[in-house]
Formats: sequence, structure tokens, C-alpha cells
Amino acid sequence: MTSFRRPAALGLLAVVLSAGSALAAPTQYPLELENCGRTLTFRQAPARAVSIGQSTTEILYLLGLSEKVAGTALWVGPVLPGYEEANAKVKRLADNDPSFESVVAERPDLVTTQFEWQVGPQGVVATPEQFEELGIPVYTSPADCKGKDNSGGGDGTRTARFTMDLVYQEVEDLARIFDVEDRGAAVVRDLKAREAAAKAKIAGLEEGTSAVFWFSSAEVDIDPYVAGQSGAPGYVMSLLGVRNVIDSQEEWPTVGWETIARANPTVIVAGKMDRRRFPADDIAVKLEFLRTDPVASLMPAVKEGRVVELDAQAMNPTIRTVYSIEVLADALEKAGLAK
Repeated sequence: MTSFRRPAALGLLAVVLSAGSALAAPTQYPLELENCGRTLTFRQAPARAVSIGQSTTEILYLLGLSEKVAGTALWVGPVLPGYEEANAKVKRLADNDPSFESVVAERPDLVTTQFEWQVGPQGVVATPEQFEELGIPVYTSPADCKGKDNSGGGDGTRTARFTMDLVYQEVEDLARIFDVEDRGAAVVRDLKAREAAAKAKIAGLEEGTSAVFWFSSAEVDIDPYVAGQSGAPGYVMSLLGVRNVIDSQEEWPTVGWETIARANPTVIVAGKMDRRRFPADDIAVKLEFLRTDPVASLMPAVKEGRVVELDAQAMNPTIRTVYSIEVLADALEKAGLAK
């Protein structure tokens, strides 16, 4: 099994404008912004934000706004490299679901949420209306509402394929809200350049190269949650010219190992995370299963060491999706699959 190096941190240079770049015009307040079917109004840049969801929190850090983050919640793993000191100064309300009361107690003038299952129509924390009754606007990540139906609760159903444009929109929206549009533009330029560089690295990829992304499993010996066509890994594979062996349009369908073995993916991408909701959240458990399971252990990708460890946060539609692109491109190059 091979663990490929995680790319350098996002944002250490991203928020610095390149020489000669024109500064964006200041945000004009009051600002009205359309977000997930609601119109948000800001009379000035927020002074205190609570962010529920690691990706949204990290976007605020990338934009240089950590001092305006009054509290965070819903963490999957460590913060982006380079932001440990800033993050340590921010109050963590909960590793998973914060209470409505704990969020309100921080007196925020903005709540950002990565997922509508946290703050949404069936939100486990609250609905947007509950916050808005207190004069607190809620900004929802476009990646979780555009092309996705969350009315039934839970993970929702994606009705259109994810693209990084949804993440770029979030960066640009938050930059407008906080009047740091120049920083937002720099972050987006950096991400787009990294996407292009990773794609160029494996321009000569062998025809028929395929992959499966394994997020986790409710139990180690039952069907795993693997990436379908419509989520972030589907976008990553499509961008790099890699065939996803999972045909489902669902974001994270469960598929049996016998079916995966018959599809014979060239590469297996296994999620690693600090979360321990399921035993297979542990990357060591995943690797041991692949090594010892009577079916999985016979797959050429396992026998030949083409198992890639990847930060599970990068498998979600987040600011870290660019990591997935870079890590998979590096893995394919190192495996000799790109000419």
C-alpha cells in the first residue's frame, strides 16, 4: 500500500495578489446576495461569523478572515496546513453538531453552513428561518444546494453533477460579503492553476485507466460507501480522464466488493480521516481489510500496491477537492500510468 504525499497547503500564497494585478472594487453596502433560494442582505461586513462545516471555515481562513470567526463546528480532520495557529485561537463549539443555543450564544452576525442537513429545511442544528428571526443571515455552500435536493433530510440527492465552479462561487460570495474580493480572486486563480497543472501532468494517461473512491463502510465486512458519478470524486476522475468504475449517479452509493472486483479498477483511493463514526473510518482498518479479505485482496490494484490514501475531506465537495485532483494525478504518474 502506498501513501502519497499531500500537496502543499492552500492559501499561504493564494491570498497574496500577483504583481500587477488590479485590486477589486470595494463591496458596496447594503449588499444583496442570492444564496440557495434566499436573498441575503448585509449592511456592512460581518464582524462575527460562526461557521458550521470544515470547508467553509477553511475558506474563511484562506480569505484572511480568521479573526472574524467567532466559532466553528463539524470537523472531519486537522485544519489546512499553515492555519493551525489561527485555528487554535477560534472557539470550537463542537466537533460534530453544535446546538442552536451554542451558535446564538456567540452573537454572530453571520452563520455559514457547509451542509443543509446542519442548517436547512430539516437541519439538525436549526432552520435558516430560526436564525433569521434573530436577525442572523445564513449563507449555505452552493455545492450543497445547487443541483441537489435536501428536502428529505440526510445527505440529500444530487440532481446535477458537482463541479469546482460551485466552490469558486462560495469563495467569491464570501469575499464579497466581507469586502475582500481581491483575496477571493487570488484564491480562485490559485485553485484553477493547480487544477490545470495536475491535468497537464498526466496528459498522456493510459487509455482505460480507472479508479474507485472508498469513503467508508458502516461495517467493515459489508458493502462500502463508494463514489458515484455525481459528487466531487466523479468530477476529479472526469477532469483527469479516469473512468469511474461505479456507474451510479448517486453521490455515495453502497456497492459490494464482488462488483468492484469484477470492475477491476486500476487504482483504489481510500479515505483517511479523524472521524470514527464507523470502524472503517480508520485508514488502518481499510488497508487491513484490503490485505486480508478473500475478494478484495485478489484485486490487481491491491496486489500491485495501487492503493492511494487520501484525506476524506478532499472527497467531499469542498475547498480541498483540488487535493484529490493533485493526489490522484501524482499517484497515476508514480504508478507509471502517464506517458
